[in-house]
Amino acid sequence: MRTPQRLTLSLLALLLGAGPAAAHPHVWVTAHEDVIFQPDGKIAAIRNSWIFDDMYSAFAVQGLAKDGQLATKEQLAPLAKTNVDSLAEFGYFTFAKNDGAKVDFGPPKDYSLEERPDKLVVLTFTVPLKDPLVPGKAFTFSVYDPTFFVDFSLAKTAPVSLAGAPKGCSISVLGANPLDVQDAKQLSEAFYQNLSPGANFGMKLADRVIVACP
Repeated sequence: MRTPQRLTLSLLALLLGAGPAAAHPHVWVTAHEDVIFQPDGKIAAIRNSWIFDDMYSAFAVQGLAKDGQLATKEQLAPLAKTNVDSLAEFGYFTFAKNDGAKVDFGPPKDYSLEERPDKLVVLTFTVPLKDPLVPGKAFTFSVYDPTFFVDFSLAKTAPVSLAGAPKGCSISVLGANPLDVQDAKQLSEAFYQNLSPGANFGMKLADRVIVACP
């Protein structure tokens, strides 16, 4: 059976190479999100821009650039495609609802992987809604890995933006609910052992974005 850990592609070999006694593997991602509207006021897509931690970034570009130069989008294109293709099985780690009803996404487009001047790698891709929709009282979405293998957090500055939204639409970002004592204890232990499938820390620790339109 496949697991979300395989989404880290060739990085998996690096993280799991230490064997079962190693601490639970982790990848950190800082996310910027754009909610994209059509001219008719319907939400058409969510564009993800994910900045990976320095360890993943260094591994992703290993052997691609020489003499201190940055890896190019062309060099990273195969890895970008593999990343996006693998994400399909797990809903692109992007979970949305409109007035409480689950929102489905279609195949991603406009994807790329790029190394920034600070040596961090950014994966950018757009996931279109299967059926564009008029946002109800609350269009909500979160970005997270249910297993908490990948730790997502929204950027502190301009984490979410609206593109082409009708006048009067607004964004609210709700932080994660505080964990109870037992959850906090499990989270501490999770760094030293694999999380159980039912732990669901990813959802518990995810920020929730609310888009409201008049």
